Amino acid sequence: MQPSRKRSLPPALQALLALAGGASITLSLAPFNIWPLVLLGPALLYCLQRHQTLRAASWTGWLFGLGFWGAGISWVYVSIERYGGAPPWLAGGLTLAFVAALALLFALQGALFARIAASARHRWLIFTLCWLGFEWLRSWFLTGFPWLYLGYAWLDTPLQRWAPLGGVWGLSLLSLLLSMGLARLLADRHLTTALPGLALAAAAWLLPTQWTSPKAGDALDTVLIQPNIPQLAKWQPDNLDGILRQQIAQSAAYAEVDLIVWPETAIPATFNRAAPRMTPFLNWLEQEGISLITGFPYAEAAPERPGGQRFHNSLGLFGTGQDLYHKQRLVPFGEYVPFEAQLRGLIAFFDLPMSSFSLPTEHTGNMQLGNRQIAPAICYEIAYPQLVSALSRDADVILTVSNDTWFGRSIAPDQHLQIARMRALENGRWVIRATNNGVTAFITPTGKLASQAPLDQQAELRATVTMMSGQTPWQQFGVWPLAAIGVLLGLFALRRPGA
Repeated sequence: MQPSRKRSLPPALQALLALAGGASITLSLAPFNIWPLVLLGPALLYCLQRHQTLRAASWTGWLFGLGFWGAGISWVYVSIERYGGAPPWLAGGLTLAFVAALALLFALQGALFARIAASARHRWLIFTLCWLGFEWLRSWFLTGFPWLYLGYAWLDTPLQRWAPLGGVWGLSLLSLLLSMGLARLLADRHLTTALPGLALAAAAWLLPTQWTSPKAGDALDTVLIQPNIPQLAKWQPDNLDGILRQQIAQSAAYAEVDLIVWPETAIPATFNRAAPRMTPFLNWLEQEGISLITGFPYAEAAPERPGGQRFHNSLGLFGTGQDLYHKQRLVPFGEYVPFEAQLRGLIAFFDLPMSSFSLPTEHTGNMQLGNRQIAPAICYEIAYPQLVSALSRDADVILTVSNDTWFGRSIAPDQHLQIARMRALENGRWVIRATNNGVTAFITPTGKLASQAPLDQQAELRATVTMMSGQTPWQQFGVWPLAAIGVLLGLFALRRPGA
């Protein structure tokens, strides 16, 4: 008996559905937070790809990725056009090229799915594992671009209770199981596929809301400085004095706090250059028993490099303590330029201020403030689940600084804040978040916003932050339980061919 041929949609309609499915995921994340849409995109992609050839699944995956990244990181255009000096047509073309390149990951995901699914009993499980594997791949491949994970959509829902156990990827797995159940239910009237996801979702109500505990009597009275310095003015050498005076004036009103935090590159010059202007303020901090943590570019001798120096995007601790942290994950084109010899000088975007940072030659860990351990994350680093978990495992609090001014009033700052909230939830720690123009915030160990400063305003935000002890299961075991589950599910899915 010949197998029945699967009816397929017209190619143009398939392409449109793939693009729309990818774009729909952005609406499930901040600032829109329409969480049911996180189930739609993967379900639609699965229905399109499940009977496709390897070539067709690759094409469908690429189109899906084009919608996914095109909607989700459209804010890249703002940096290139407004601050990179590129005309709109060129900024649009470069943004499209970046999105198209990232979409190749979904093309590879589709090809892998089509290759394996042909011999699998449970195609939906293979699809789930391929998606989850590529989410993890995006956390390290070519330095990583860990953005737009499905799991972020479940913040502020009861399902977020799974985050301290499996991290954002555990929530992505749960999301995929629910999505595949929806796909099989609608396409095949198949009910049992929905049961694993529904069971795990229901079990969320049985899980603890918090895995760590406050350290009795140990808290930091903290003030965050949001200077709201215009991006185009920040790196003008003549503005350095005024920028420092403003931030010092904002800080001087808080003589009784324990810690003052300035944002990423709040000092827009190497510290040696800024030191004469900073010394009276630093002496005042020491006299008052106050600590300052601030971002600045750090220069060190490197005879092998042009100019004889190597620069780092760094955090420094001053006042009642001294410590230094160098950023360990750099943003391509923002903090370093791939193919630098070929691209420097072509357009202003490839010559942005402080786009020649280097990775530290040695590992840099937590910052020590008295008897407290602070897990630092500079801007983009907060998006790396494993990095933040490793740093915060023995820390009392997480501190992240950023300068999201590069992305204007786009959706990027809201996405970035959502990511920081997930790190707080995964690791059971307060997150202190200081930014140049927003969103400056204090985040509780359960991922809730305790307070936040208004966007695009000069502001100070103060709170008493409790130090936390203990570890979440995610901190203790990381991705290994998920990897083991993935292997078992893969073996089960490959038992024999079928639906």
